[in-house]
Amino acid sequence: MGLLTGVLTLPLAPVRGVMWLGQKLEEEARRQWSDPAVVRKEIAAADAAYEAGDLSAEERDRIQDELVARLLAHQPGGAP
Repeated sequence: MGLLTGVLTLPLAPVRGVMWLGQKLEEEARRQWSDPAVVRKEIAAADAAYEAGDLSAEERDRIQDELVARLLAHQPGGAP
């Protein structure tokens, strides 16, 4: 039965490959999204943009609030 199933589902192999690749990309994106080092760099970048005059204080605060919330959401015991 395994051989027959393999032969019959062979045309779906590219679809399964694309789905596997999509899952791996999603996993990596989630890992980077919740990486504390990346979030800290983005906070530093927002501070630098504020210091350079590219962001207002309100924009910087909003960005920092979003980044801190993102960081806390991925901590053990954090909000989902």
